[in-house]
Amino acid sequence: MFKKILIANRGEIACRIARTCRRLGVEVAGVHSVADRDALHVKEIGESIEIGGAPASESYLRMDAVIAAAQATGAQAIHPGFGFLAENAAFARAVEAAGLVFIGPTGEVIDRLGDKAAAKQEAQAAGVPTVPGSRTPSEDRAEIAALVRQTGLPVMLKAAAGGGGKGMRAIAQLAGLEDEIDAAMREAKSSFGSAGLIVEKLVERGRHIEVQIVGDGKGHVIHLFERECTLQRRHQKLIEEAPAAQLDPELRARMTADAVRLGQRLKYRGVGTVEFIVGGEDYYFLEVNPRLQVEHPVTEAVTGLDIVELMLRIAAGEGLPLRQEDVQLHGHAVEARICAEDPAQGFLPSTGRLVQVRFPREGVRVETGIEAGMEVTPYYDPMLAKLITHADTRDAALDRLRLALDDTAIFGVTTNCDFLKRLIDLPETRSARFHTRLIDEQIASWDLRAAQQTRQTLALAAYYWLYAQRRNTTRPLWQGWGCSGWSLGTGDESLSAAPSLHMAYRGGSVAIRFAPLQADGSMCIGVGEDSLRVALQPAGGDDFLAIVAARRERVRLYQDGDTLYLHDRQGVHAFQAVPYLSYISAAAQASGELKAPMMGLILKVNAAVGDHVEKGAVVALLESMKMEMRICAECAGTVTAIHCQPGQTVERNAIVAVIEPDEEA
Repeated sequence: MFKKILIANRGEIACRIARTCRRLGVEVAGVHSVADRDALHVKEIGESIEIGGAPASESYLRMDAVIAAAQATGAQAIHPGFGFLAENAAFARAVEAAGLVFIGPTGEVIDRLGDKAAAKQEAQAAGVPTVPGSRTPSEDRAEIAALVRQTGLPVMLKAAAGGGGKGMRAIAQLAGLEDEIDAAMREAKSSFGSAGLIVEKLVERGRHIEVQIVGDGKGHVIHLFERECTLQRRHQKLIEEAPAAQLDPELRARMTADAVRLGQRLKYRGVGTVEFIVGGEDYYFLEVNPRLQVEHPVTEAVTGLDIVELMLRIAAGEGLPLRQEDVQLHGHAVEARICAEDPAQGFLPSTGRLVQVRFPREGVRVETGIEAGMEVTPYYDPMLAKLITHADTRDAALDRLRLALDDTAIFGVTTNCDFLKRLIDLPETRSARFHTRLIDEQIASWDLRAAQQTRQTLALAAYYWLYAQRRNTTRPLWQGWGCSGWSLGTGDESLSAAPSLHMAYRGGSVAIRFAPLQADGSMCIGVGEDSLRVALQPAGGDDFLAIVAARRERVRLYQDGDTLYLHDRQGVHAFQAVPYLSYISAAAQASGELKAPMMGLILKVNAAVGDHVEKGAVVALLESMKMEMRICAECAGTVTAIHCQPGQTVERNAIVAVIEPDEEA
């Protein structure tokens, strides 16, 4: 076994690899960018080398800097994790050329499998059924467009050099084809360093099932059964499980045999994932990910194996310590990916400081690279954490995952936790009657608004605000306070004549009045024209027992400056709370101002001062967290100012352009 390795990655996967290394007695070192100086993976690993600027192209994708860091720390091998350099054949060769060990497949195998087009050719040679379409990748826009027409709609554009949904576009119509090709190529170039695309026939309403394989590099290859990754949005996996739900045993046997045969053909070394699209009784090879997968924990849960340990032992020359008959399935496991994104705003990535982070402590495996106080930046993938549950049955595992999401609190950025809970509750999920397009087909009819404010949430947040004010003073906690009517046990429940607090939230604001505190700890609180009697009883840490009429419910409350967070059964509520006398009505937002939806890099500016634009016209393109966002004109008019240029990084809510609306608008 190695004495020391370098982990060439960040976030949760870096922390997870380090955990296995420590269990095996292997020392670890890491790398980080300028933006990640205070990241959790740097603290967890304990020794880390700064290798460049915040963008991945200036740090985590710099092969020379990563190898130099390994040499400087005395590491014998490099584990690439997933993403970044994990599927880069040139990097694997450079590592070996530097006298180090690459913990993964050989550069030759990555060349033959890491590229989607090359992998497809290998699958065909191995007798594995493949999807009709390209045989080689292309960066020629005209050639790609011709291939789309030749293959016939619907088709899928895919980045040949990577995965994870980046650089993928489903094409159902020819209108706008060139723009879709351009966008896919830009994403592919940004994410993987290569803009090459392949075109494949789109198998509609299929299931995405993948087989985990492990090989010793000498022809001994086994499988660790399969995973179901069908619940996706825009080709991004959201919830994964193992084994696949209600999969016909004969179909499983054929798919796993094909995956193993493909691995044997190439004398596969390390772990890899062979992905298939399944329609009825037929299935087609999609690609091979010659690396560790994000969703590998569900396979570990049902097999009892540590996949990272297998990678380390194989790379260290110990061989594959398992036979196929040694691998057995036990129960069912499900994983949910928690991401910093806002479903109510078209799943725009959410950036900012993490005010409070809390995950379930029992019965759930948590993989994360975040902690309170960290900044979520636009430079990397928005995934914050993974929750994994395991039980004897699929229903029990889903139930546990639903409860685990309920018990997860992340304040400071918007997350998809409530959206994930909705997916778990879908009848199609529970019955396993799903397909890869299910979410995309249904989502237009879903109400994705953030947790809605009610008299109850507003009153409880106001009570907590007053409680926090008193807690932070030197006066006795329940001493009277003139501006609010806060006094103990007066028996008077009349509200103060004037508002004491102004609370703003997404979609509105309200004035708050307080009555005196009663002997039982309750208080009548005026919420606008309504009133409600509520109470909060401390339950340890940030937990409280909320009492409203005959109902008692455990809630979580936290204050960060003027912002209050309340986490209840409906989700996370955020409020801006300021004393009423300090409140000044916000000036009406200047008409025609186009603002950046979040921090990011300006890719393109499509207008100049003096241009006339129509409503909906794309004025600028912004890239954040490897996603492209269009900043569009909200009205027809004349451009009077441009405050950005390509290559410039802009902050969230920065004004990028100003449009003077047409008079008739």
